[in-house]
Amino acid sequence: MARNLWIGKPGLLREIDQAAKSWDRSAELNVTEFKSLEGRVTTIAPPRTVRRLKFSWDWLEPGDAQHLTRLARRVNGPGLQGSPAPSYGPLAVIDPASVNLLGPYQAAAQSSEPGGTDHWFTVSGSLGVLPYTGDTVIGDFGETTRVGWRHGLWAGWPVAPGMRVSWQVPPDWNPALASAQLDWKRADGTYLSTTSATGAAVTGTAPAEAAFVTPVGGPGEAVLAGLAGACLTIDAVPAAYALGDGCPAMTVTAYSDVPASRLPYRNISIDLVEV
Repeated sequence: MARNLWIGKPGLLREIDQAAKSWDRSAELNVTEFKSLEGRVTTIAPPRTVRRLKFSWDWLEPGDAQHLTRLARRVNGPGLQGSPAPSYGPLAVIDPASVNLLGPYQAAAQSSEPGGTDHWFTVSGSLGVLPYTGDTVIGDFGETTRVGWRHGLWAGWPVAPGMRVSWQVPPDWNPALASAQLDWKRADGTYLSTTSATGAAVTGTAPAEAAFVTPVGGPGEAVLAGLAGACLTIDAVPAAYALGDGCPAMTVTAYSDVPASRLPYRNISIDLVEV
């Protein structure tokens, strides 16, 4: 997976190559406990969890510090952060520890929408999404069916030119017949180019102008096959059935900027929450 943090508005990501002094990536469970007079405990928990990220750096380079400051204060500027688009929109954060950039329920093929429209869309052919065992769904594919994986908010998963992206289709598909592809898109969501391969996996380098990538695949036969276990990675070999960490849209909820003892370096901390 990506070994450095990438953060910014889609199409304007910046790599923070300095390791954070502290780093917390715990999900917010929001579990509430109630204790009865008899001492028994019951809990109430929402069906979905929200991701939170907390980073802090000592002696961060001025350019990186200014980038994070602009993101926190929602200020446009020249260079990587300059854009005619509004500066107050959600941020893309590519977590260095993420193994699979698909969403957690998407990777596990757990859909809350009829037809699985929250996670998948049909590129060609026909697809029926059916309930299955273990709280997952399976696909009823035609021979020519090709399916795209849908990001929850953007036109695809945020990338930067030069990133090496790998994609592996669900392991339930026959690798001798399956195909995998990466569709690269510009910041406005328009199609740019495709990297494709015959088989269960494909790797490609994001071209110039690429801001998003959409993973696509097809089993190559008319079959009932699982949708769980696919994996989208950066700078790593994809792992089947890896937990989906997701690449959710996030916003800054807390931020501090303390000048270091040796200027112009900064001691920076930033907290983010999935939105």
